[in-house]
Amino acid sequence: MQSKSRRDFIKTTLVAGAMAGGSTLRSESSTAGSYGKILGANDRITVALIGCGGQGRADLNKMIRIKNVECTALCDVDDDQTAKEAKMMEDAGFRKPSFSSRDFRKILELKEVDAVVIGTPDHWHALPTIMACQAGKDVYVEKPLSVAIAEGRAMVKAARKYDRVVQMGSQQRSAPHYTEAVEYVRSGKLGKIRLVRAWAYLDWKGETPVVPDSAAPASADYDLWLGPAPKRPFNKNRFHFTFRWYWDYSGGLMTDWGAHMIDIANWAMGIKAPSSAMSAGGKYGFPADAMETPDTQQVIWAFPDFNMIWEHMIGTGRGPEAREHGVAFHGNNGVLVIDRAGWEVYGETDSIGKKRMFKAPGVPRANAGNVDYHATHIQNFIDCMRSRKKPNSDVEIGHNSMIACHLANIAQRLGRLVQWDVEKEMIGGDAEAQDKYVSRAYRAPWKLPEL
Repeated sequence: MQSKSRRDFIKTTLVAGAMAGGSTLRSESSTAGSYGKILGANDRITVALIGCGGQGRADLNKMIRIKNVECTALCDVDDDQTAKEAKMMEDAGFRKPSFSSRDFRKILELKEVDAVVIGTPDHWHALPTIMACQAGKDVYVEKPLSVAIAEGRAMVKAARKYDRVVQMGSQQRSAPHYTEAVEYVRSGKLGKIRLVRAWAYLDWKGETPVVPDSAAPASADYDLWLGPAPKRPFNKNRFHFTFRWYWDYSGGLMTDWGAHMIDIANWAMGIKAPSSAMSAGGKYGFPADAMETPDTQQVIWAFPDFNMIWEHMIGTGRGPEAREHGVAFHGNNGVLVIDRAGWEVYGETDSIGKKRMFKAPGVPRANAGNVDYHATHIQNFIDCMRSRKKPNSDVEIGHNSMIACHLANIAQRLGRLVQWDVEKEMIGGDAEAQDKYVSRAYRAPWKLPEL
């Protein structure tokens, strides 16, 4: 049975939190002041989807099931993707959106659109988010928030300047069992926490065979798909789902799953970013395949009074604690382990003479149950559109969760330790790391707006 404090914590964080729920583009509704009014419970919210791939479709299809929410526009550089979502909506009994475009800027010109869902490849998260804020739209943007630290900070600035609700799709922030575990970590029952460990071991992802470059599909605007990324010949391995294994568009498993797991560590430990990062890894499992990002990687981050470790392996599924993914908080008195299925606590041991004793009682596994916290997370976003309060995974929370991930990849690519100034958000004493990796060069005519 839950304690009163635990019930109060969950109520405060989830229920009240849920009620809290190249160019620049401006519209007449570009500020909260011109938004007209705070939306009431019965006011219709009109949304558009930018990026109609699998994750974007999953987000939108949950969002339009919320009362008084409808989708009026779809956008993807690949017409086939747009057609898939339109058909899914019709098959599910929803009205087919009245407008579609390959160019997200056309979507942002629609005055009737209140919010956009951004489910694009990772290198296309920052610009549509910033420009949507400038156009007076609220934003639900998928993780990872950005492909560079400077992008994330620009996204935070845009949300604040234009008073927009921006939620990152790290749905664990709206999951009751993660909230319970965070409360337990913060309670002090584990004792002094000296180590946090996070991991992802994905046995479903194996080798990505090398394929030759080819012509881009006629259904897609490939140059627009590249956008600010470097110009390259089309290769199907770099397109759609597998884009995440290439540095031009993403950060591999470190950002793809690190965005989730590191966020839980940040949340429970009340931290923003590490002071340093070092990384080792490479293509050890599939050395000759087409991926650029490491299939095996270990990272150590330093904080003032504890360390954090990340590890991942592609092609295997038995990680620490015999779990595919998770976060473990190692305290003097006990260890809390959590994944998407549940959490438990193991008492730490103390050896007195020849007798080994447990310092603290364990906590049996508390299963997550069948809560659809993806839907809860999206509901939180809609609720916050109405209340104008910050959502459970506000853009700054998302930005902070990505800093450690990006620093890990910078250390990996440079092959050396990098030092991070947490307050100034910059790498000190390493011009190459700061200039080349903290921000990212954009291909003309695209550029990151100055805010």
